[in-house]
Amino acid sequence: MPYLRLRQICLVAADLAREAARIGQGLGLAECYRDANVARYGLENVLFPVGSSFIEIVSPTRPGTTAGRFLERHGGRHGYMVILDCDDPEARQRHAESLGIRVANVIRHDTYLGVQLHPKDTGAAMIEFNHTTGGEDPMGPYAPAGPDWQRAVRTNVARRLVAVEIECPEPDRLSARWAELFEKPQTKQNRIQFDAGEIRFLSGRGPQPVFSGVELEAAASTTLELCGVRFRLIA
Repeated sequence: MPYLRLRQICLVAADLAREAARIGQGLGLAECYRDANVARYGLENVLFPVGSSFIEIVSPTRPGTTAGRFLERHGGRHGYMVILDCDDPEARQRHAESLGIRVANVIRHDTYLGVQLHPKDTGAAMIEFNHTTGGEDPMGPYAPAGPDWQRAVRTNVARRLVAVEIECPEPDRLSARWAELFEKPQTKQNRIQFDAGEIRFLSGRGPQPVFSGVELEAAASTTLELCGVRFRLIA
């Protein structure tokens, strides 16, 4: 059965250990995986499960990486990637290309396919569509998070990824563009809803659209700033 879920966000930090500790403490999360394969891109990373969704932090380990240039350009602020899992990333890729959106990278191995779109064409953030064999069940396999990510799930503080927030000078226009990309309706409130999670487009003062915020379902309500992104925890 076709599905499209907001599954993961990716943030960039200059100091991985420091920001991982802040996220673990502030959101009550436990680390589930570090992927040695990202070293080929000049990165190190860490993932935390939030229910059946994930927060990833990447950090450059050498000059000249895409993530490093993002960090320099934004001064350590704003989110880097919005990641959705689906039943057919190749169909999503073909549709994106039909809209003139370029593919920046394809990651493929035995059980996994990830298609990353060029952020200059999407605006605000890099978008990825991915699929893991057997991943139809949200609590089943999810290759980016390692073989036993379920053991790291903690729900004492943060419990579920609810929404990503994009601030932009023209929210109507960008939400319409992304709705066309995702083949989902655009609501009057400039929201795009998925089978799990949603993306919200808000008016922003800056000249360019940015991935500025995250909403999480949580045990108690508060607001934190982590990795240059506003996290709103809502009870």
